[in-house]
Order: sequence, then C-alpha cells, then structure tokens
Amino acid sequence: MNSLLRFALAKTLSQNPAVCLLLLLALPYAVFSQARIVNATIDASKTGTPISKNIYGQFLEHGGDIVNTGVWSEMLVDRKFFYPVSTSAPKPPPVMGNAAGNPRFNRTPTRWWAPIGGDVVVTMDTKTPYTGDHTPLVKLDAKEPHGFGQSGIAVRKGRAYTGRIQLAGSPGTVVKVTLIWGKQAADRQTLTIRALGAAIRKFPLRYAATADTDDATLEITGTGTGSFHVGTVSLMPADNIEGFRPEVIAALKQLRFGVLRFPGGNFVSSYEWRYGVGDIDKRPPIFDPVWHAVQPNDVGTDEFLILCRLLGVDPYITVNAGFGDAWSARDLVEYTNGAATTPMGKWRAENGHPAPYHVEFWGVGNEPWGDYQMGSMSLPQFELKHNLFAKEMRKVDPSIKLIAGGAMPDVMEGADQARRINGQYVPDYLSSADWTGQMILNCLDNIDMISEHYYASGTQHTDMKLQKKMIIDPPLSLIEWQRAPAVQVRAKYEHYQEYLKLIPALRAKPVPIAIDEWAYFGGGPNSYKTVPAYAWAFHEMFRHSDVFQMGALTFATATMSSNRTEAILNPTGMLFKMYRDHFGTIPVEVTGDSPQPKPTFPAGGDQPAVNPGSDTYPLDVSAAFSEDRKTLSIAVLNPSDTEQSIKVAMNGATLATSGHLYRMAPDSIDATVQVDKKPEVQVEDQTLGALPNTITVRPFSVNIYSYPVL
Repeated sequence: MNSLLRFALAKTLSQNPAVCLLLLLALPYAVFSQARIVNATIDASKTGTPISKNIYGQFLEHGGDIVNTGVWSEMLVDRKFFYPVSTSAPKPPPVMGNAAGNPRFNRTPTRWWAPIGGDVVVTMDTKTPYTGDHTPLVKLDAKEPHGFGQSGIAVRKGRAYTGRIQLAGSPGTVVKVTLIWGKQAADRQTLTIRALGAAIRKFPLRYAATADTDDATLEITGTGTGSFHVGTVSLMPADNIEGFRPEVIAALKQLRFGVLRFPGGNFVSSYEWRYGVGDIDKRPPIFDPVWHAVQPNDVGTDEFLILCRLLGVDPYITVNAGFGDAWSARDLVEYTNGAATTPMGKWRAENGHPAPYHVEFWGVGNEPWGDYQMGSMSLPQFELKHNLFAKEMRKVDPSIKLIAGGAMPDVMEGADQARRINGQYVPDYLSSADWTGQMILNCLDNIDMISEHYYASGTQHTDMKLQKKMIIDPPLSLIEWQRAPAVQVRAKYEHYQEYLKLIPALRAKPVPIAIDEWAYFGGGPNSYKTVPAYAWAFHEMFRHSDVFQMGALTFATATMSSNRTEAILNPTGMLFKMYRDHFGTIPVEVTGDSPQPKPTFPAGGDQPAVNPGSDTYPLDVSAAFSEDRKTLSIAVLNPSDTEQSIKVAMNGATLATSGHLYRMAPDSIDATVQVDKKPEVQVEDQTLGALPNTITVRPFSVNIYSYPVL
C-alpha cells in the first residue's frame, strides 16, 4: 500500500471510523496484496524428474492452408487443377461428415484459375489427366492467345521466383507464361516455350519482380493450331529452403521445440499417406472432407521429415486410425524407418531418400473418442483396433514409441461424449465412457504415452448441477482468467493420480501424458494477453514432470505473426523461446507461505479439486537447474494487474553474485507483435547483481532469473 493511500486512510480513520471501514471493505484485494510480501523458499536439494524438451513441442495439421501457405512456399492456389478453370469462383463439394452444419468449414475459394480468350477455350480433359481427375485442355487460335490465369499472387521487388510447368501440345504451339506485377508494359516478364509434343514435359520458370504487390497475375496462354495441355504449374520464391518458406524456417527454428506432430488432427482420419509421397507433381489433389478444403498433397511424409531436419526437432507422426487400417500404418512405419531393402524402404529410396528416418514417436489415431471423427467406433472396438495397429507397426520397428488416443473425464465431459456412451455427463473412473481409463486397462502393453487434448476457456465453466457448460457470469478476474490453461493441466494430473490408485499395472508401467493438442483462445491474434496463461500452464507441467512429458501447441503457426512474405515470432513464440533458452530442465522444489485460493467452481470433470500454482499467491513460482546443474533459473509469474513483491530464500545451493533477468513485461496486456508494425513486446535481458532478497515484478509479467551455481 503506497504512502498516499496510508495517509488518506489514517486521516479518514481519525475523522470517521465508520466511513474508513466501508472504504477498506470496498478496496480491491489487489491493493492489499501489495501490503504483504509473499515468502518463498527454493530447496535445491529436492529435485524432480527432468523436464522433457518435448514439453515445448508444436503441432501442424493440414487444416485448410495452415501448412500449404503457412510453412510451404507455393504461391499458386490449386496448382494441380482440382477445380475446373472457370470465370467465377468454383463451387466446393457439399459439406458433410465432420464439417456438417458448420458454416466456418464451408469455404468458397477466393483465388482460382480463370480463362483467357473466352469461356469455351478451356475444357477439362478427363480421359488423359496428368494427375487427379482432369487436366486443362486449351483450344488454340492462330492469332488470339488462349489460356488461363490466376491473380492475387504476392511478389516483392528484387526477389526472384522459380517454378515449373508441365506441358504438352500440338506441333507448332507457342506457349507464353507471363508474370505480371503492374499495369505498365515493363511490369511483366514472359517466358516463351516451344517444341511441345504429345507427351507432357516439364519446363522451368524463372522471374524477377521489380515492384511490390499482393495482386500479381500468372498467365498461361498459347497460340497455334490444335490444343495444349497443362499438367501442373508451380511458382515459389527462389530462396525457398527445400520447398519451405525461409522466413518461417528462421522464425520456428529459434524455438528449438523438441518435437513436431503431423499430419493431424482430425485431418488424419481421412488421409491417405500414399498420396503424399513420390513425384510431387503426380500426387493427386484431393478434397479433404474434414476441413472442407482442397489438399494438393505437396507436403507429405518426406517433406514433413525434411521440415523436422531443417528445424532440428524430432518428428511425431500420427497414423490414420479412422478410415485407415493397420496394414497401411505398418507400411508407413516401414516407409520411414525400414531399410532400403524392404518394399516400402525401397520406395522411399526411389523417391530420393535412401537412408531411414528413424521416426521414434507414433500416434495411433486422433481423438478416436469423438463421434465427429471420421471412422469413429465404439471404445471396445477401438481397443482392438489400437492393439492390432500396435502389433503390425512394431513388427516393422519394435523400438518405436506408441502414443494412444486418450480422453480423461475432463475431455469426455467437455466434448459431451460420455453422455452418448453411458448417460453420464462426467464419467466415473474406469466406466464404459472413461476412454483413457479403459485404454490403459486393455491396451497398456501397447501404450508408451497417452495423448490428451485441451482447449482452455476463460469464459465458460462446467455446471455440475445442470450438467452442461455455462457462461461465466460475472467474468473471471484477470488472475483467474490467466489460470484457466493451468487448471486443465491440473485436472489431468488429478485424474492420472486416480488411475494410479485404480490400475496397479499402471504403477508398474507408468504411461506419461502427451498433451499433443492444447491452446488458449481469447487474447486475439499476436496478442500478449495469453502469454502469462501459457507460462502458468508450463509451470504446472514442470511441477509434475514425471507425468507430463510431451506437449504440442495448436498450431506451430500460432507462434508467429506472418503474412505471405514475412514471418516473425509473436508474443506466444517469444515466450516459448524464452523458456526453452533460459529455463532449466531439472525441477527444484518451491514452497511458500501464501497458498493459492480454492477453485472458483466445484470439482468434477475439467475442474480440479486443487487450484494449480505454487504457495506464493498471487504469484506463481517455478525453479529448475540446468542439465549440468551449473545454473539455477527461477521463473516468477505475476498474473495480476498490479505490481507484486516476493522474498526468496535459497536452501541447498549457493548462487553467484551476478546473474540475468529475462523478462516479458509490456505496458499493456493487449500489446502485440505484428510483422507490419513496431513490436510492443520484447524479451528484456538485464544483467543483475546478487539475487535480491525481495523481488518486485511488474503487472502481468513473466520473469526468469538465471544465476550460476557456485
């Protein structure tokens, strides 16, 4: 409490004690939280299970263009002509399956190939398609150029662009492929291609733009007699890195996030992996019924594994256990991990990758507990399916680690899936609607980790009496809003403790949790607002590092601010990088004299019995040694909107008299980092003297104090 406030209260007390009492009752708790300094003790002699680098993992899914334009360098939409060339936006297939009744999945393309020379000059050849169901066939004229083009392409002055086009045509045909970036005659570059034949051949493309625009056009036209075919066409920035966006690689590589999960997500349950390998131009485009979008199959298994190599992370592949079968899953393991002498390994070698990839982590299906999932089935049937998949996949490589699709009571309640199975809103442990419990009971020998997902909400809660989700009214305080993701982590920890009591075999063979999908939506794109919440979730995973050994944020692209030509880390990415770079790996015990308050809502389902956080309320503190125990890091999170102070006592270690403070503490909780604006958030690096006895931290700040250990 500041001196001015003390003076005002003292004066009021002397003049009117009753009014003073009312003022005291009306003042927010945050004011008084400054009057009492919290005490914390860090006991370096008490350590926990090492924190896995995979806690910082990321997730990528072929959801719409998250991969195709988010990380891949292709600049053209529908480059393999899934849709016919048309003067108006093509009409997607009907919404069905997972997307049924959901308008946000009912997408109409905003860019497409339009005819040049009239509506009738381009038809779609279904008899001899180069790939997919049909290929554009252009009827020629001796004088007037006929063909098609696509606009809305982003180019930048001084950058080069490369690509290729697959062409066949009548003798004498002259095809011109032109990139146009302005209205003047000089604002274009044309490549002329002659000597076409009956068989489709590949021709290189190369351009150099002289201006900036987000609305360049690529035109493909021809003159002559007869006709010409266009098999596929591709255009990328010349500085792409093995097909990937260099600015995205540069941003994501900074995170060193341990593991990357792919290709889904719900997408995987209708995905045919064989369509995503081999000659990239011959891979057929498909319509994904899950996300209601065209997938060109350009980024498949090999490309994903190249991406992991470029980023320096371990791959985690989820196999299709929806519409998919165990034989296909086994073949995929053989394709990635088998010797070049095996049938699938030989195919991989023929595709340009002779050495096995040695993929360790494999997920068997995605959210198989959901009735919305493609190929969903009953729990007893899926248990059989999981075991069959495990048997076949391990025949190829017994060393792989299998991650089972789980759903504890918090998920089965939150997604309202338990009710349809046995009528319970929150399922009893080991009941027919406890998906994770039953999977552990019946598939434990074939499970190395259990997959759990959550998408935290700061605006809804579980009403156990009404047995449904309700809007939180009045809204949560800032501290409780920031606590929400950690609450979900704590709920899963408590459920896991119950499984340890009920399933003796789990105590003999622990199965760690992989939260391989998680996110907190509510801060807005590229906003700092959710950063303290993510830090709190990290701390809760660190406190139970024996249980939580993998994470995968939805999505890796959510750690960046990007447009079609630029990408930088946003506040979420900056937080992940700060912890990965500066927080330790061996957890150290933290105690305090200010326990967290009791949960806002009654326990059950996704509401834990105990609130997450250290006994340092309103702060949350986590500490860890570096792997070599030569550095101790102390993370102090202030989720409140006022400055807070804490006294830190150290037991069991002596710290050097100089260290560093790494801090994220913007002036506004709604501060952003965007590629086209001055950044409002930064990670500060301050050199400090000895660790202060009393640490004072700014509102809604995340602070890591790092000191050498003597």
